[in-house]
Amino acid sequence: MASEGQAVEQLRDYLRTLKPEARAMLIVELERDLLRGEDVAGSELILQELRRTIRASGQKVPRIGDAVRLFFAPLEPFLINDAADHKRIGRIARATLAPIWEWIGRDLIPAETKALVSDVNRALFEDDRLKAEQLIRALYDRVILRITEVVAGVQNDESKRRRLAAQIGSPRAVETITTLAKVLACRDVLPTVAQRLPAIMPAFEREQVDLVKALLTGATVQKAAVGPTANKDDIFLYGLILVTGRLTEPWQLIRIATRAAASSDEIRVAQTPFAVAVNIVLGDLECMVGDLETGLKVRRQVAPLVRAICTAVHGVGTELSFSADSDWGRRFAAIRGELANVLKPGIDSAPARVRRILRPRAAKDIAPGSVLEANEVSDAEMQLDLVTACREYANELGIGDVSMRAYSELQHYLEAGAKILLDSLRHANDADRAFRQSQMQAAIRFCRLIFGADFAGLLAKAAEMATQKLSEAERARAY
Repeated sequence: MASEGQAVEQLRDYLRTLKPEARAMLIVELERDLLRGEDVAGSELILQELRRTIRASGQKVPRIGDAVRLFFAPLEPFLINDAADHKRIGRIARATLAPIWEWIGRDLIPAETKALVSDVNRALFEDDRLKAEQLIRALYDRVILRITEVVAGVQNDESKRRRLAAQIGSPRAVETITTLAKVLACRDVLPTVAQRLPAIMPAFEREQVDLVKALLTGATVQKAAVGPTANKDDIFLYGLILVTGRLTEPWQLIRIATRAAASSDEIRVAQTPFAVAVNIVLGDLECMVGDLETGLKVRRQVAPLVRAICTAVHGVGTELSFSADSDWGRRFAAIRGELANVLKPGIDSAPARVRRILRPRAAKDIAPGSVLEANEVSDAEMQLDLVTACREYANELGIGDVSMRAYSELQHYLEAGAKILLDSLRHANDADRAFRQSQMQAAIRFCRLIFGADFAGLLAKAAEMATQKLSEAERARAY
């Protein structure tokens, strides 16, 4: 097997054999993939070697991807992999970056973009990073100015808003380009905040909260240095989103608002500059519930997301006192109501699904050598995991009755059903043995979720002994 060094050398040899046009095409396509977030394994190494080969040959290739990535670099902490129509405040869908760049170069400032990008590419080719960044900053200023004009021009014109949405590829085009302009306007302040934040905050307690408060309050005095388009509210918003990315439990961001107000009362919290933290948390919760609904529809593993949502809902309800008739109160109640509606069907149908899989069958009803469908068992297992994930906060979410009933039915059925399955396994014959073993394995997996690993281990041992006794009986009959 070739060593890593030999593999790199073989790659270099291959790239040297490519025609200049092929190298140019390859580097542009790889950089576009990286821009779209499609980081193919080995692409960075290939790009590195391509650039080395290109420099050695004196070939000049437009480094489109590098220029674009340099332009969008300040946005990185605010990019998400959600759909373009997401509703997360202060975030931009990564999928919209390519359409935004095309719009800037085609419709917003085509002449300036073409000239500046050409200069940026030249500077990057010459490894003059400082010059490239200076040129990009000039482009930022033009983009911010023009976006401000565009947004003002479409506010009261629905046809222009629709056209802009088509150009950007998002129904939230106005919000998206507004976020772009505001982040770029804060580009000198936010990196300073990011550098001073802890890399990870497992718990957002008093010490960390006070640190963040001081950082953001201090950062607002720098706004004059970043131009008139940056303002205090934007610095607080995007600074808090930076903090959210460092929190193990993002919902805890709400603590900075209650700490600033020295109260859990929403009226007092709303009067502080950190009130936007509540909007960030509630917006993220709304999107998480949407992700949960989608995950359930496509039968994806959602138990970790359920636990995260339930923990967040419980935490937010504990930290902040909502009024039933306030905007925040109505949003929070709607989140809880939607969550309950999304979870109830899956919880309520879990016992019937388990019974369908594990129900005893007569030997004549089992096709020789058949087994349970693996996907059906996996789906049921995920559904049981959902039931257990909801138990702790079931009453708080308004699904206590459904959750307790489903869990109790599962306990009783699995406990009794396991004994019946063991007895069926002991008396299985060649034709139905595989099916009964697959039922037993499914029961063990289900019991692990409902009763725990110890019970499942004992059941697995009993199944093993039953299989051994069956084999011994068959050998005895053979003699």
